[in-house]
Amino acid sequence: MTIASFLSRRRRALAIGTATVLLHYLAISFVGARIGPAPATAPDPEPVTIVAQLHAPAPVAAPLPPPKPTPKPAAARPRAPARSTPVPAAPVAEVNSEAEAGGAGDAADAAPAPVQASVAEVAPAVELAPEPPPVAEAAPAEPVKPALKVSLPPSAELNFDVARTDRDGGTWSGLSTISWKQAGGAYKLSMEASVSVLVARVNLVLLTSEGTVGADGIVPRTATEKRRGKTQTATHFGGADGKITFSASERSYPMVAGAQDKASFLLQLAAIGRADSAQLASGVELFVGEEKDANPFGFVLVGKEEIDTRMGRMATWHVARPPRPGAYNSRLDIWLAPAHNWYPVQIRNTESNGSVTTQTIRKILITDSGN
Repeated sequence: MTIASFLSRRRRALAIGTATVLLHYLAISFVGARIGPAPATAPDPEPVTIVAQLHAPAPVAAPLPPPKPTPKPAAARPRAPARSTPVPAAPVAEVNSEAEAGGAGDAADAAPAPVQASVAEVAPAVELAPEPPPVAEAAPAEPVKPALKVSLPPSAELNFDVARTDRDGGTWSGLSTISWKQAGGAYKLSMEASVSVLVARVNLVLLTSEGTVGADGIVPRTATEKRRGKTQTATHFGGADGKITFSASERSYPMVAGAQDKASFLLQLAAIGRADSAQLASGVELFVGEEKDANPFGFVLVGKEEIDTRMGRMATWHVARPPRPGAYNSRLDIWLAPAHNWYPVQIRNTESNGSVTTQTIRKILITDSGN
């Protein structure tokens, strides 16, 4: 090795070492400037802006002032603020369970976890009262039918021929009588029917009725019915309880104006036709108490007819009560004679089994001029 080459190598090593030392010095100076204490004249750092997003934490109730002494002990827990609708149970349960699981101490140290329930679930819900529906106009009440006009016929005794045809074709004949008396605001009425058997008469039915007369016509108080082989029954009208009651049943009905019994409705029809025949033309309904029950008897005008009687041919108004399912199954036809105070001059009952009983006038005896 020559001296020139040796010096050249030494110079190269010296240069590399010098460069290395310089680089280390620069590195140490740079790091020391970064991690060392800030100089007194260093400028203030730029403020950092932190953006936080609230997630509806549960409202914290403000501490209540100490309760004032009252006669009753204060409640252990403060009452919740009044609300229009209760908070749903499920959301409240979720919020309470999370608060209990975290604990009061943990909540102060750890960052609060986002609350899963929404504000609407936690805060008391306030709902507006629903707008009331529009008030419907009351339906017009059904017009009340005016009271029927009546003009009671004078006291009289009516005698009838009775002809009956049974459903098996057998025939019977007999007599019936209607005795009608009214005076001094009171009346008495009886109806009796019998049939002839050989040389004897057998009474079949006896109806009686008594009460008062007034602006509504006949107002029954007591009616009785006695049929052959059966116990007599009684129907009472408008007693102390103001009802129609029956001795043969536990039923009862309010006493209504114009109510009649099985005998009196015939004379009430005569009074209606006598006052104004147009009332019969438009149809008439009477509430009639029988031996065990009461039902409305609806009469319709069949037409004007002439019938043959022992008193001669008579012009009549034929009215009928058709069968009414659930109430009565028989048909009742009545012929009223305008020329004879509208008395019933023919009565026909057609039973559901086909039997027919017809009563036809044979004599009218007026016992008092009446009104």
